[in-house]
Amino acid sequence: MNVTPLSPQLVRGAAELEQTDRGVRPHRLPEAVRLQFPDPQLLLVEAQPSGARVVFDTAAASVALELHPTRSAYAGIERPRGRVDVFVDGTRLVSDELTGGDVVEVDLQTGATSFHAGATHTTTISGLAAGEMKRVEFWLPHNESVELVELRSDAPLEPVTSAGPVWLHHGSSISHGSNASAPSDIWPAVAARRAGVELLNLGLGGSAMVDPFLARVLRDTPAGFISVKLGINVVNVDAMRIRAFVPAVHGFLDTIRDGHPDTPIVLISPVFCGIHEHTPGPGALDPESLRVGRVKFLATGTPGDESQGRLTLSVIRRELASLAERRAADPKLYFLEGTELYGEADAALLPLPDDLHPGPEAHQLMGERFAAYAFSPSGPFRPLS
Repeated sequence: MNVTPLSPQLVRGAAELEQTDRGVRPHRLPEAVRLQFPDPQLLLVEAQPSGARVVFDTAAASVALELHPTRSAYAGIERPRGRVDVFVDGTRLVSDELTGGDVVEVDLQTGATSFHAGATHTTTISGLAAGEMKRVEFWLPHNESVELVELRSDAPLEPVTSAGPVWLHHGSSISHGSNASAPSDIWPAVAARRAGVELLNLGLGGSAMVDPFLARVLRDTPAGFISVKLGINVVNVDAMRIRAFVPAVHGFLDTIRDGHPDTPIVLISPVFCGIHEHTPGPGALDPESLRVGRVKFLATGTPGDESQGRLTLSVIRRELASLAERRAADPKLYFLEGTELYGEADAALLPLPDDLHPGPEAHQLMGERFAAYAFSPSGPFRPLS
């Protein structure tokens, strides 16, 4: 049995691998950012390896990835576990639901937390054609953090030295994958697989806040294509007014351009979300839903109150469209209305399960639509020449 070290050459879609007592933990943000701004929400979500994969070529008939998950759970509320999706030569053969791992349980009524330790989890794929080279990808869970413990196989594994162009994407929990059923089913993964590009996903639940340090990360990360989806988190937290938001987005894009002067960038406004279309934040959990063991969100602002520059999704879409027009001198900046990915008519057919995040079918729809828009022969991310 071969044991292959889990190195950066094998783990794609992560900024860094942190050495732990068990193995290595993928991080999607560099250590410098985590030290500079150790916000608990940001640290929680950046350690969930949304879009990250363990990728290699091998002639093995059997491969096993042992990992140790850590997840947050809410007392009295059932939430789906994370999964590991395994692809062989582009076909998904396994979608393995995690078991065990550590749990941090939160009582949403009182705020009390408790810790429960658990065992490691192993995802195994077997029965492959022995002696024939094939590409194997383990897509890591998008909604639980993991420590990668050991990678075992019955034949040697080789890092992939050539891959498609990198698509670097930043967004909110919707881009992170909230309510998607599996890691390869989040909408950026759906789009990336359809387009045959290398995804680097910086969708960060609750943390797409137009932060300068995130703009610097995007600036300093090599990429062939970049997309930035902004707005919903700023409304969720009631973080800004128009006067602060618009210059912040200009500065965010200016910083990215400092490192990517000629890279195509797509600026995406928010998808449809009924609770915030015309009602400012902050957003909050609906206490009535918690009492029946469900999670629903609501907007706590005053409906229709857009006075004093208060932000709603409709306001943000208007302002981002205007901002994009003012930057028309940048020939490689493109603007996409988020409602082209998921709009009000889509919400009638595929409602947001928790009134905030799209469900599995909507993730598939959004991914297909983005791929058709961005990666078509005439799209902003058309094949590099």
